Amino acid sequence: MAAPFVASGPGGVAVRTRLKQLTPGDEKVLRLVGAHLGSLASKDLKARCRDGLEHSGDAWAVRKRGLTPLSSSRWAGSITKATHDQWALARRGQSAHIRSLEVGIRTIEGRLCQPVGQKGTKKAPGGYRSRREWHAKSRRLRVLQDRLAAARADREAGLVHVVRGGKRLARTRHHLEAAQHTESAWRGRWEAERWFCQADGESGKRYGNETIRISPDGEASIKLPAPLAHLANAPHGRYVLACRVAFAHRGEEWADRVAANRAIAYRINLDAGRDRWYLTASWQLPPTPTLPIEAALAHGVIGVDMNADHLAAWRLDTHGNPTGSPRRFFYDLTGTAQHRDAQVRHALTRLLHWARACGVQAIAVEDLDFAAEKTREKHSRRKRFRQLISGMPTGKLRTRLASMADQTGIAVIAVDPAYTSKWGAQHWQKPLTTKNRKTTRHDAAAVAIGRRAQGHPIRRRTAPPPAHRSDEQGHRTIQAGRRVPGREGTRPRISGPRTRSVHAGRGANADNQNAQHRPGRSAEHETWQQDSLPLSL
Repeated sequence: MAAPFVASGPGGVAVRTRLKQLTPGDEKVLRLVGAHLGSLASKDLKARCRDGLEHSGDAWAVRKRGLTPLSSSRWAGSITKATHDQWALARRGQSAHIRSLEVGIRTIEGRLCQPVGQKGTKKAPGGYRSRREWHAKSRRLRVLQDRLAAARADREAGLVHVVRGGKRLARTRHHLEAAQHTESAWRGRWEAERWFCQADGESGKRYGNETIRISPDGEASIKLPAPLAHLANAPHGRYVLACRVAFAHRGEEWADRVAANRAIAYRINLDAGRDRWYLTASWQLPPTPTLPIEAALAHGVIGVDMNADHLAAWRLDTHGNPTGSPRRFFYDLTGTAQHRDAQVRHALTRLLHWARACGVQAIAVEDLDFAAEKTREKHSRRKRFRQLISGMPTGKLRTRLASMADQTGIAVIAVDPAYTSKWGAQHWQKPLTTKNRKTTRHDAAAVAIGRRAQGHPIRRRTAPPPAHRSDEQGHRTIQAGRRVPGREGTRPRISGPRTRSVHAGRGANADNQNAQHRPGRSAEHETWQQDSLPLSL
């Protein structure tokens, strides 16, 4: 079982604001710039995918020199960098797809080798339920093997499949009625997603970015590409927007970086559904030393169990005892991506506010990763369970919690998720349930997570026996050491009677009561038996 550790803080920051009060001329210029640079980005991505594994620094320089006359040197650098990042992301997705296919193939092959109807165990699935299912899975095995062979061939050849604008949106074009879209509305979204209007920052330059420049007073200007230089309304081929930019979140931090001419990357995009323009600013954060786990746990910890619709949390003191009442922070993960993200952010905000009010400096969460559990073949017919796992935003919750907790000075401790729900319910659910409080399985799991973060075993210590029965309460239940394997598991059943719970006349020494050091009492339990009559009478 992995040891708990303090999660590292975020490596960067991204804040977004809306560009309000844009004139029709501003919107026209933004559309022309985005469409022109988007066409260049598409051609550059095509050239990068064509190079494959044979790409080199010289090929990158040739591509950048070809883009510079059509835009500018800095625009060309931003386009080629975005192309490299997108190609690398596609390669990582290709590797993940190959691993998923390999896991599915191993699972199907293992179940096909077993007799039909054979039951499985906790660690390995059994055979398929019927001959019909066995036959269907054997055919699916051939399909997965063909897909794996094709994916491996593409990876060895350096071939990736990328869709600028998104594969999901591209497929929506063939199902407009089901998506409740018109062709014109879909076309607007498709073009907006394929636009390119983002520029990397550069330290030492004016306001940290020469291409998209935001001054401390909120004036926004863009360096126009060479073919659109005639649209400039400011010197040096720049176009100044009529709106003023202000960041409600981290505005002071952004202003400090702008005043110090430190690098800030900007991105301008259009939300075609709501017809709104947005500006996103991002910058890197210097690595901060992580807080030692002993210092983080000095004032207790809050254990958090993540579920499909809520966060179950319970505060623990420094000794691992739950204090107060459990808290639940609900969220709704239905609807759009923006709605789900807002729900998660709101739940984490309430959790952090409660932690600060309690004076706790650490929050313990499970180090969850459902990448292997999402495969279709792992849980077979348990479709609802697979949908439940896929709907839990484990990655987004960990990222947001680490970022938000870093601003509040609260450390995030990640623990091994093995058996937290099972052992929490076994050892803590019933003892923490009262007449006025109903403890759920998730609340007990939060206690187990918090105790594991503190280094305590999940199994709770039982109370000592009453006085004058065991050396004046000196005897307690023996606790296993920290390095003893299985110390958090269920106690093994010891055969034989218990010394202090065996009634008189029973147990291993029932025939010899004097062996129990109780003089004068053995005769009380002897059975009377009449002697046989002598034969001489």
